[in-house]
Amino acid sequence: MDLKEVNLSAPHSMGTTIIGVTYNGGVVLGADSRTSTGVYVANRASDKITQLTDNVYVCRSGSAADSQIVSDYVRYFLHQHTIQLGQPATVKVAANLVRLISYSNKNMLQTGLIVGGWDKYEGGKIYGIPLGGTIIEQPFAIGGSGSSYLYGFFDQAWKEGMTKDEAEQLVVKAVSLAIARDGASGGVVRTVIINSEGVTRNFYPGDKLSLWHEELEPQNSLLDILNASSPEPMNI
Repeated sequence: MDLKEVNLSAPHSMGTTIIGVTYNGGVVLGADSRTSTGVYVANRASDKITQLTDNVYVCRSGSAADSQIVSDYVRYFLHQHTIQLGQPATVKVAANLVRLISYSNKNMLQTGLIVGGWDKYEGGKIYGIPLGGTIIEQPFAIGGSGSSYLYGFFDQAWKEGMTKDEAEQLVVKAVSLAIARDGASGGVVRTVIINSEGVTRNFYPGDKLSLWHEELEPQNSLLDILNASSPEPMNI
């Protein structure tokens, strides 16, 4: 490729898959780990689920720089809020702070966020804050480029009153589906479970995820792929 033909100042396409799901007792947040800059994978093991307080986390999509600075500001304001009130901030307060900053700077920010957490007043809550700074309370929220492949799946698979394990399995399955179809999503799957007992982080390596239609088995070398026999054609 001739570098003279590449416009380095052109907008980069950035993709990800982020998910937040409520269940009977808390919330589960999930995300892939691929940070892309156009067709270049800048980071294959990034952590897109960021802590805001002890009981509230945010999933970040869009511009990594924009989402990180919004998260930093909100974390700082929530720390002050906690000191002044003498108790942890609620999920609604944290989500509305994210909304306030996103909406006030909507002409400059390119980020969509999902805020999730648990508090003693309302239990587990999920809030979606897409581009532009709208805030929407939802039983589940999906975002990023991979979300385009998941709306029908969630309409069919999500149900009210799920257990913690059911909710986490749903999130992991959904992210792995998005990774299979979306070129801008990939790497590993990270989940965060938040409930009255605290926070639990889990990690699912890419080679341990379910394989979907037409996906290749994980290989140690490109030579293994070249030497593998071609798949049998499907009978129609």
